[in-house]
Amino acid sequence: MDVTYVVGELITIGAMAFAFSMDSFSIGLGLGLLSMRMKRMALISTLSGFFHMVMPLIGIIVGQVLSVHFGQITILIGGGLLIVVGISMFHSAFQRKERETIIAPYGIGLLLFAFTVSIDSISAGLSLGMFGARVIVTVVLFGVISTVLTMSGLLLGRKFYHIFGRYSLVFGGSILLAFGIKMVFI
Repeated sequence: MDVTYVVGELITIGAMAFAFSMDSFSIGLGLGLLSMRMKRMALISTLSGFFHMVMPLIGIIVGQVLSVHFGQITILIGGGLLIVVGISMFHSAFQRKERETIIAPYGIGLLLFAFTVSIDSISAGLSLGMFGARVIVTVVLFGVISTVLTMSGLLLGRKFYHIFGRYSLVFGGSILLAFGIKMVFI
């Protein structure tokens, strides 16, 4: 296997994982304003990372099945999905109404938080599964990057929420849009 190809794949998957984890970072900024212990922050971050591993895995499995049956068209569909999700992130970043975190980071609310910030990763997994990405590398990168970004958001949220909140969604949306366009047109 060509080293350049492997490095390119790692960069691509890492950038996608980063983009899809920006929701966790953004909401972590908001939750960081709540008074909570480091142990609670670690639990929130770990669950977010876990769900960011499970959701792309589901998408990859479905994407691989579709790829076998539908061939090249699945790459175009996967790229289209990334474009739609990227545009959606842009849209939510520029809405006037600030995102409200109704879900408390305790009990079932903690599971709902982790699920809701990771559900969009299914589309990334679907795209990557259609493209034939390595499953273990993808799942581990999504989990690790999400865990780190969630914890970073929680820690930074105490001081900087009003500065970074919307910009993180714009940045994540830009990355997804770029990779979607690359998959469809290049």
